[in-house]
Amino acid sequence: MEIFSTNALSQCIREAVRAELQDHFKTGGSQPQDSEKLLSKQELAAELGVSLVTLTDWMKKGLPYLRLHKRVYFKKSEVLNAMQQTIKD
Repeated sequence: MEIFSTNALSQCIREAVRAELQDHFKTGGSQPQDSEKLLSKQELAAELGVSLVTLTDWMKKGLPYLRLHKRVYFKKSEVLNAMQQTIKD
């Protein structure tokens, strides 16, 4: 195990943060491709042109969703994939 002085540790942290910030700004500060905006029930229902009741029924039948505390969110890509699978079956 290596022991660092306070100054060495501080310098190491500064360099790591600087490298991460440079990388972040090189990519234009964009989010990773895996992260996509989560849609609320209202937003998804509006996008799909269905009522909230219909959306709730679909959730009971297996439509993928995320529950964060008391709120429900959807990843649009997962919902579209699930709907395509349902059509194929």
